[in-house]
Amino acid sequence: MRSHYCGDVNEKLDGQTVTVAGWMHRRRDHGGVIFIDLRDREGLVQIVCNPEDAESFAIAERVRSEYVLEIEGKVRLRPDGSDNKGLKSGKIEIVATRVTILNVAETPPFPLTEQAEVSEDVRLRHRYIDLRRPEMQQKLRFRAKITSYLRRFLDDNGFLDIETPILTKATPEGARDYLVPSRTHQGDFFALPQSPQLFKQLLMVAGMDRYYQIVRCFRDEDLRADRQPEFTQVDVETSFMEEEDLMNMMEDMIRGLFANVLEQPLPNPFPRMTYAEAMARYGSDKPDLRIDLELIEISDLMKSVDFKVFSGPANDEKGRVVALRVPKGASLSRKQIDDYTKYVSIYGAKGLAYIKVNDINAGREGLQSPILKFLPDDVVDAIMKRTEAETGDLIFFGADKSNIVNESIGALRVKVGHDLDLVKHGWQPLWVVAFPMFEWDEKSDRWTALHHPFTAPRESDMDLLETDPGKCLSRAYDMVLNGTELGGGSMRIHKADIQSKVFELLGISKEEADDKFGFLLEALKFGCPPHGGLAFGLDRLAMLMTGSASIRDVMAFPKTQSASCLLTDAPSNVSEAQLKELNIRLRKPAVIADSSPE
Repeated sequence: MRSHYCGDVNEKLDGQTVTVAGWMHRRRDHGGVIFIDLRDREGLVQIVCNPEDAESFAIAERVRSEYVLEIEGKVRLRPDGSDNKGLKSGKIEIVATRVTILNVAETPPFPLTEQAEVSEDVRLRHRYIDLRRPEMQQKLRFRAKITSYLRRFLDDNGFLDIETPILTKATPEGARDYLVPSRTHQGDFFALPQSPQLFKQLLMVAGMDRYYQIVRCFRDEDLRADRQPEFTQVDVETSFMEEEDLMNMMEDMIRGLFANVLEQPLPNPFPRMTYAEAMARYGSDKPDLRIDLELIEISDLMKSVDFKVFSGPANDEKGRVVALRVPKGASLSRKQIDDYTKYVSIYGAKGLAYIKVNDINAGREGLQSPILKFLPDDVVDAIMKRTEAETGDLIFFGADKSNIVNESIGALRVKVGHDLDLVKHGWQPLWVVAFPMFEWDEKSDRWTALHHPFTAPRESDMDLLETDPGKCLSRAYDMVLNGTELGGGSMRIHKADIQSKVFELLGISKEEADDKFGFLLEALKFGCPPHGGLAFGLDRLAMLMTGSASIRDVMAFPKTQSASCLLTDAPSNVSEAQLKELNIRLRKPAVIADSSPE
């Protein structure tokens, strides 16, 4: 049907007859000559339809936007001065000798010929049209290049591509599972995997040595711009390899990916930072190093002040007081500061204190803030010195429980950095290491796994599992790029007694462990090798590399932020017959009585 893709027709084919096929992108009538821009996945080519060829010209007069066409014609160079440098085929045009309408099209719900303002709901409802847009085609093609490179790298390094089950067992940890009722086992349910974690560990027990899979995963959780209920991981696991070797190999893979696919160099080696340092300096375990702003610890300066807002957290072992110096931030208006105050409240902060440095050389008189009256001169001087404040700066303060301060001021750091154009250009990768094994959950009054319950503790910290779990560090590592976690992993627990101990610390009873993870515990008894791995978020990686604002822009058929598919209207009701076959009966939501006074 075609001899060439539209975008592949170039000056080397001058004088040759070619056949192209695609969609009518744009049609122009110039003084009796009709020009058609024909589009396929490789790009556009200009078609010239002359009135001398009456049959082809008559058909060209009938075509409309998004008609599917097959066109045969002769390639010729464009006249001098009419080249289109924005097209691969911009030096040539095809003089049509035959135009065939393969299919007609109704008027599209939105134009594809220009950057029109179209709501995302409309785009997702008509995704098959949206995906025709050159911008979207380029992103999905780019994503395919990413997966192709990663597969080649892993294949070349001895990894085996092995599929793991989609229908599996529900787990008690992590996000909520998507459940699938079993028809053949009435009353029982499968779960869709949140990750292939347990199966890839079993593959190491089985002696597969090096495994990878580009795999679909499912999590029933609240969504954000970089989350979807179903997403894709590049999943990797190895045996008989220390974390240093594995991290170096994965670093080589990502560095090679950027060099080959994006033609962008990344540092060699990637810098490393402990979890403790990342939280202290940036309030985040995935800091964006393109922003030079840092959280500055001032708890020691605030312990004796009369201002309870500061002295309370400063004297609380679980509290923290920090300063964030914003260069030239004194120009911020009161409304802007109020907006930032509202922003940090999203993360639990009760307020946002600040000091404007109008003249650093004028002492207290050169400062402007509602909180100055609560702070003695020596404390104010110490704050100015420690933050290295200069005239024209603004200092924000965070004072609360450490987790609230870290989340709120850490997020403020990033927002201010973007708002005030303080973000450096380029790529800033980072390994974050030495994560705590556990964190204490106040609500459930128990330890939870910071990564997951199969992460191995550091050899030197094994005794802390018994004596002080909160100080036990893990053999986990996360790769971060420009403030986004690209991938996370760890060395795994490969001994049954240690795994059982970790389950116990997490409040998972022996009965529950046997019920949920008995197959893993038994497998660990049969000569499980030391092993570890990690998983990269392919959607996030593609989002970053294409400069997209959301992972939805690099997925062919994503869900909305409410986890629905506007294209297929899923999720949807099923018939009573299907429910009966599964022995399921739906309960109507309880109706809340109206108790308002008449």
